[in-house]
Order: sequence, then structure tokens, then C-alpha cells
Amino acid sequence: MPEDESSRSSHSNPGKSLVNGIKTNPASNSPKGSLSVPMGPPVYVDLAYIPNHCSGKNTDPEFFKRVRASYYVVSGNDAANGEPSRAVLDALLEGKSQWGENLQVTLIPTHDTEVTREWYQQTHEKQQELNIMVLASSSTVVMQDESFPACKIEF
Repeated sequence: MPEDESSRSSHSNPGKSLVNGIKTNPASNSPKGSLSVPMGPPVYVDLAYIPNHCSGKNTDPEFFKRVRASYYVVSGNDAANGEPSRAVLDALLEGKSQWGENLQVTLIPTHDTEVTREWYQQTHEKQQELNIMVLASSSTVVMQDESFPACKIEF
């Protein structure tokens, strides 16, 4: 009786497994895995939303080195979950400092939080040096029974 494909491949490739469809050698895997995003040129965009409500779980200086935006939107209003994260705001400064060009960047927080206020005050000189402007909301939108701060962005 012929051996099926899956049993043959497991016998012919001992110690190898598939991760996302790619053969890997478990002994050579790093703790985070061996799959990494290859380096490439930076991506320039007009507007970027900082992932995961500006949580430190998914965003680091590498994000800001590679995703170069004129405007970054920072949401997050949950201090208990570290949103917005001071580390992510600091990562913006670190990443932007390595751009090699002094393009204007505007940071748009969607909420007025203690974290963003403290970061703004403590790093104001560095922000100016790196040509980063933090846009405070100067408008309020009123819809039925709700009102909330708003910013107008023109491209």
C-alpha cells in the first residue's frame, strides 16, 4: 500500500515543520520565530493611524522608521491598558530622528490624556528639533446628544 504524501514528507524532512506554509527548522527558530519582514525602503504616506490605539504591543521605533507620515493619528484613552503608550510616543521621536530629512510631522491625538500631556511637556524641545507638531483640538463637533473634540486636516 503506498505511503501518503504527508507521512512521506515527515519522514524525509525530520526536524522540519511548516509555519505559515514555510518550512522551518525548529532548532534554528528564535524566540519570536524566524519569519521577519525584510528591510526595504521607507513608505511615505499622508496619514497613518498608529496601530492598536497607540499600544506598545505592536508599535516600536521600527514602525516610525519605515512608515513616514505627514500626520500620525494617536487614539487611545485607556490608561489601564497602557493606551496611549508613552513608549510608542517616544518611539516616534526615536524613529523620526533617523529619517535623515527634516520633514514636518503632525501628531493628532484623539483624546486629551495625561500620558500625551506629560509626553508633550517633557519632550517639547525634541519635538521642535525634529519638526514634530502636536495638534490640539480646537473644535468641537456636536451630534444629537454627543459632543467631542475634532480636528480638520487638509491635504
